[in-house]
Amino acid sequence: MSVTACAELVEKTDPQRFRTTMAAPVEARAVLFPIHAFCLEVAKAPWVTKESMIAEMRLQFWRDVLTEIRERKAPRAHEVAAPLAAVLDDAAALALDEAVTARQWDIYSDPHEDEAEFHRYLHATYVIPMHVAARLLGADETHAKALNRLGFAGALARYFAAIPALQEHGRTPLIDGRPEAVAALAKETVEKARWGAQNLRGLSKAARAPMLDAMMQMPLLRQAAKDPMAVIEGRLGQGAIKASLRLAGVSQLSNWAAF
Repeated sequence: MSVTACAELVEKTDPQRFRTTMAAPVEARAVLFPIHAFCLEVAKAPWVTKESMIAEMRLQFWRDVLTEIRERKAPRAHEVAAPLAAVLDDAAALALDEAVTARQWDIYSDPHEDEAEFHRYLHATYVIPMHVAARLLGADETHAKALNRLGFAGALARYFAAIPALQEHGRTPLIDGRPEAVAALAKETVEKARWGAQNLRGLSKAARAPMLDAMMQMPLLRQAAKDPMAVIEGRLGQGAIKASLRLAGVSQLSNWAAF
């Protein structure tokens, strides 16, 4: 029941996230790996069964874990629960409950109700955990708008990459899946994220570490803006060498304006 177990889970489930986290300062990894592992376990819950009631129960398990953390009860015998309890405070546990609730959308085949609901889903499942980690590592409310804009970019890029799989499972991922609409959304998000990146100056490397993943997703959004069919056809991606060079750059520089 350690951070190492969380790191191993992240490495197995999301190698890109693992590499990004390993590029963060050691003190940041101790916070990030439990939160990442938690998010991966929650994200997996709706997909390991076709029975909606069982999927709901799996999500409820994690809501109960968060409630027990807030109530200062002994962590459950789960490899993620104890490390998570060691890093979260009451506000963080309460915030992450929203991330669990949002994953109910993944259980069913209903499309997002509207654009606002789609944005809320991305915010809850990606931006909120990023916010929680950043706050625990030293960011404050003065950075909230910048975090939101950069975080939404990371969320959207990862969601774009998942669209072929979502469609294969009978989901309707986008409110407007026309190529021109996808390109417009990607372009607008890139512009807002650039502002967000420019307004995170002054944060320590540890406090910026939760945003490294979002920064790594920016080339995918730029690709989507130029070639929106790459989203539908599952062609989004960047080569290993380019990704490694980008990670080296964003993990070392304090000014992300150039990225």
